[in-house]
This record gives sequence, structure tokens and C-alpha cells, in this order.
Amino acid sequence: MKKLLVILALVAFSFGHSQAYNGKGDGKFQVGANFQNNGTGLNVSYDYGIGENISVGVSTTYVLGLDDALKDAADFIDRYDLRVRFNANIGNVLAIDDNFDLYPGLSLGLKNFGGHLGARYFFTDGFGLYTELNAPFAKYDTSLTEVQELHNQFTINFGAVFNL
Repeated sequence: MKKLLVILALVAFSFGHSQAYNGKGDGKFQVGANFQNNGTGLNVSYDYGIGENISVGVSTTYVLGLDDALKDAADFIDRYDLRVRFNANIGNVLAIDDNFDLYPGLSLGLKNFGGHLGARYFFTDGFGLYTELNAPFAKYDTSLTEVQELHNQFTINFGAVFNL
């Protein structure tokens, strides 16, 4: 029984002292999977806090697995996207949990101008999980081929987030 209480206390302490967003100077590194129509890939992003509820960052995605019909047609530039981003970190405004952050944002990338809605939950001071829903608001070209639709459609990212 004593061992169980000690373990529960340690788990509660580690959950209670993590924080999803600390404001100015806070750094978050995320790495995860990207899911979209006709392919799956790898997403990596970094966000840096410039205010109590504002962060800016960069995100990149590379589509690794493509449907058979697109494998030969997709070049490196078709599979790759790079974006700068702006987030409004509103987890503390919602006051759901100190470990939780919700961040709507805008992004400007090589393929389009878009938006995202993300959520992070930290289990410890340094580790958590994240998910992001991404959608293009304005595409740079209106008549896109299936290959050009990569990164120009609704996508979902899911993975691990780390405090830096």
C-alpha cells in the first residue's frame, strides 16, 4: 500500500508541475505524423513564445508514403512544404488545465496561406502529445493536379511535443 501511495504521489507531482505554455521565451518542438488524402508523412515544427498568449514558429512537412498512382509523379518539391506560423495560445484563457494548451493560428507556406487549430497536453515538464488540424484558406494556384493537392488540402498532424 505504501508503494502504491508513493507512486501515485510521484505521478500527481509530475502531472501537476508541467505547463503547456509559459508565455514569452517558451519554446516547443513537435515531431509527428502527417495524414492527408493520397499520402502520409512527417511533420516537424518549432514555436517560440513572444508574448503571454502569442507564439511564432516554423513548420515543415514531407510526404513519405504516397498512393501508388502518385509515386512516380511526385517530385521532392511536391512532397515538401515549409511554413511560418503565428499562434494564439489560449489554454490559460480557457483555464481547462495547466497541462493543456489550445492554439488556433495562421500559416504562410510554400503551397498556400492557411490556418490551423492545435492542442497540446503535457504529461511532464518536458514531454506531451499534440494534434493539429490544418486547412488552406487561399491556394496559390486554383487548377491543381492530384500531386499539387499535397499540402493544399485538409491535413491532420499527431505526435510528440517537447519543451525546450
